[in-house]
Amino acid sequence: MPDRKPRSDATRNRQAVLAAADTLFARCESPETVTMADIAAAAGVGKATLFRGFGDRTGLIHALYEMRLAPIRLAAEEGPPPLGPATPPLQRVPALLDAVLCFKIDNRHLALALEGTGAGSPYAAEHYTRWHSTLQTALERIPGLTDSSFTAHALLAATRADLVEHLIGRQRMTREQMRAQLTAFTARVLDSRAPLD
Repeated sequence: MPDRKPRSDATRNRQAVLAAADTLFARCESPETVTMADIAAAAGVGKATLFRGFGDRTGLIHALYEMRLAPIRLAAEEGPPPLGPATPPLQRVPALLDAVLCFKIDNRHLALALEGTGAGSPYAAEHYTRWHSTLQTALERIPGLTDSSFTAHALLAATRADLVEHLIGRQRMTREQMRAQLTAFTARVLDSRAPLD
């Protein structure tokens, strides 16, 4: 049986729902305040359409997150330097982390909503395991660096949405300050790869 293409109204509804959710999460004070009813009303569809299309709020948040992340993921998987796989690892690792940080800054309410869904360990989430694997692969190419798996986890911890929100919201750190701090931190981690005598 051939795969059925989604009906045009279903595709249109999905796009309207994702656009409405994107707008609501971008404008909200707290991600917990955005409800499925709010999203349905803003998209001009019934709540049943949301549940049919996305399963639940977590499924909707995940779909929106993946849609927003897709260009960065594609650049990291098959794009040119500095994110792409042909980039030397000492340049690629900081570029990947900067891309993740900028994404989290630009989409922090959405990222917080995803991290706050309670859908199991955030370290088992598909987007996290993908970034961890990409970083680990790049780190494995750096001579003298040991335990690339732990190092990838530690570096990604500096880009968690709750930390980004704390630094921007409470500490009033600017985007450029955060990027500079992450770059410096990453350089220190990568420079510590030489074994001690």
